[in-house]
This record gives sequence, C-alpha cells and structure tokens, in this order.
Amino acid sequence: MPVKNNIQKIRKEKGIKQIKMAEDLQVTRQTFTAIEKNKYNPSLELALKIVQYFDLPIEEVFILEEEES
Repeated sequence: MPVKNNIQKIRKEKGIKQIKMAEDLQVTRQTFTAIEKNKYNPSLELALKIVQYFDLPIEEVFILEEEES
C-alpha cells in the first residue's frame, strides 16, 4: 500500500517556504522535494517531526492508500 502525503498542500496553506521547513527540521530541501512528490517516504522519526511541526493529527498529513486489485 503506497503512502501519500498532504505536506505541500498544508505547507502552502500555512505560508511556510519549503527551505524554511527543511531547515527547521534539519533536512535538505531536496529531501522535502522528494517527500512532497511522493518519491520518498520519510523515516518514522521525520514523519513524526513533520506532524508535530504542523500540529496536526498524522491522518491529516499522511494517507495509506489501498492498492487496487
């Protein structure tokens, strides 16, 4: 089951620049680009930091999608 995320949408709604968020969470901007494009899943630690950064429930940030049969 693929994991999708709403990070880019939430970040833009909150007016947070990608570089600012990457710096605040101590990762590269390239890492955030890959995560936002669903090309890379963050570690559990980084995922929890992102959720805490946004102060949102994990379900609003990350979505586990059902695979079509």
